[in-house]
Amino acid sequence: MSDHFEKVGLVSEIPDVGRLSVILGDEVSALVLRAGDDFYCVEDICTHDGQPMTDGDFDGCELTCPRHGAKFNVKTGAATQMPATEPVRTFPVEIRNGEIYVEYDD
Repeated sequence: MSDHFEKVGLVSEIPDVGRLSVILGDEVSALVLRAGDDFYCVEDICTHDGQPMTDGDFDGCELTCPRHGAKFNVKTGAATQMPATEPVRTFPVEIRNGEIYVEYDD
């Protein structure tokens, strides 16, 4: 496996407390989340039932799965509300000259 950052979009594409759906590598669905000047990236799969969290509520700290209400801390990936008990996968994010890069190991 090799670690590398891949460009996934532009800062201007994501409103404050917003999100951008991206594909990392060729197969991993992820969400880039913005809370002010902070950017996070989590895999777009709820660890409770394997469903996408694309349309879940995001309050700047937590992402809520729209199906059963499980919540995840977007900084750490930790499950913060049942029914999820396992963390969601997170990826490091860097902002370079207005572009968003996510570290992904393939």
